[in-house]
Amino acid sequence: MRSLAYTRFELLRTFRERRLFIFAFGFPLILYYVIAAPNRHVTNLDGTGISLPLYYMTGLASFGTMMSMMSAGFRIAGERQAGWTRQLRITPLTTRSYLRAKVLTAYAMAAVSLGLLYIAGTTLGVTLPAATWLKMTGLIAVGLIPFAALGIALGHVLTVDSTGPATGGIVSLLAIVSGTWFPVHGFLHTVGQFVPSYWLVQAAHLSLHGSGWGTMGWLVVAAWTVVLGVIAAVAFARDTGRV
Repeated sequence: MRSLAYTRFELLRTFRERRLFIFAFGFPLILYYVIAAPNRHVTNLDGTGISLPLYYMTGLASFGTMMSMMSAGFRIAGERQAGWTRQLRITPLTTRSYLRAKVLTAYAMAAVSLGLLYIAGTTLGVTLPAATWLKMTGLIAVGLIPFAALGIALGHVLTVDSTGPATGGIVSLLAIVSGTWFPVHGFLHTVGQFVPSYWLVQAAHLSLHGSGWGTMGWLVVAAWTVVLGVIAAVAFARDTGRV
């Protein structure tokens, strides 16, 4: 099976799933309007200097895109249970092509989720320079790399029944310590700086300062990318018998 053909198949199969639009796309949008619409005129949320619609647009963008990236785990676990991964092993499809298709599909889902939330934000008065939108999107894309690895790892070590609760629990916990739902202070702020999801939320600060992450942000994301990448590689090798 050629790499391009498999990637196309993966994309079509994923975006034809109706439940995807409800949980991956619809849920963050509904939450955003429920939280932000009644408070669209709040321009300084908890002393951050960020408007409430902008804060929650970026916060829920991190939540929705994290879920999109880690959804690869659902698909991998389902394929393992159905025996599809065993069938793929006897095809010419390489390990690199297989994993690349999973990551590209997850990024495609994240892009749709992000685009929908950007549109929702503009309907509630969020306005940013074009360069800021692009830079913010770029930082989010970089910050999602560790979650692609985490999704692949979970898919190769958990069952279909356990992947859902594990993914939901991890994303919910990260959302709390990262400031998705409210600005974090004290202990939560200290802990949050050491997880990559925190830096997804910090992309909102581009609208204030016009600059990207500091050194710590890049180091945290890079470190988690390496650690989770190694874990994903080991999980894949053990599950499939490939080195």
